[in-house]
Amino acid sequence: MDYEGYISGKLLKRLGESVCNVLTDAQVTLSLYIDPQRLTVIKGSAKIDVEFDCQRCDNPFTHTLDCSFCFSPVSNMDQADILPEIYEPIEVNEFGEVNLLDMIEDELILELPLVPMHSEEHCEVSVSERIFGELPEELASKPNPFAVLANLKKN
Repeated sequence: MDYEGYISGKLLKRLGESVCNVLTDAQVTLSLYIDPQRLTVIKGSAKIDVEFDCQRCDNPFTHTLDCSFCFSPVSNMDQADILPEIYEPIEVNEFGEVNLLDMIEDELILELPLVPMHSEEHCEVSVSERIFGELPEELASKPNPFAVLANLKKN
C-alpha cells in the first residue's frame, strides 16, 4: 500500500516546540509492504520547511528538514536483534499498531541541526566580526580565575 500526502504542521507539536516556526505542512510518502523474508516494512520520506533563528547573527532563516526512513515493526525490542540492518525497529503499541504521526515527527526531529545557522554567504555576521585565535588585549590582561588552583597544587 502506498500513500502520498500531507500532515498538517499544526499536528507536529514537538517539532513546533523545537523550532521558531513550522512554515509548511509535512509532505509525506509512505510505502507499506511485506518483504521476501515476510517482514512488515514501512518505508518512506518526509519533508517540511521550518524557521530557525541563526545562532551567529540572530536573524530568522528558513530551513528544509528532509528525511527518509525504513522501519519494521516489532512487538518488543528483543525482536530488533533479528532484523536485517536495512530496517530500523519500531515498537508497536498494545494494540499491535504503529503511531505513524509520532514516527514521522521523530524522524523530522532527528534532522534538526545541532546549531542552526545561515550558510556563511547568507549570514549578516562577517568573517571579520568573528574572533578566532588570540584573545583581544582587554580579555588577555584579566587575571586567570584558576590561578588560585595552581597555588594549591604547589602546596
